[in-house]
Amino acid sequence: MTVAVTRNTPDRFNGFLASCMHDIAPGVYVAPRMKKAVRERLWTVMLDWSELLPSDGGVVLFWKSRTAPSGLGMRFVGWPKKELVEHEGVWLTVRALTAQHDVEELMELEDPEEPEVAPDDPILWTADAQESGPSE
Repeated sequence: MTVAVTRNTPDRFNGFLASCMHDIAPGVYVAPRMKKAVRERLWTVMLDWSELLPSDGGVVLFWKSRTAPSGLGMRFVGWPKKELVEHEGVWLTVRALTAQHDVEELMELEDPEEPEVAPDDPILWTADAQESGPSE
């Protein structure tokens, strides 16, 4: 299965993709069986037209691949402006922390303090103690 997702692309991109793939939702195109040569030609056309993309526009193409991380081959032109890295056979998205991230809160989550537990806490009862209740 090959999937293409577009964002803010000129009509020429959408028309071309719709001519060789199923248009299943706005900006989403799928082809259940697409040969590698057809996929490569499709991608060459997308790259040739890439100068027509606005700064917030782009195309993502992905397909099943036995050799790629996560079994997923991917190509991007324009958006999304994210860095994908392969780690232990899986694709991961890398994003920098922004002002929206509370760095101090993240640091606290890294080393959480264990709460104090009362001696009569039922969680601490052993199997024998549960039968008779908390020890006194």
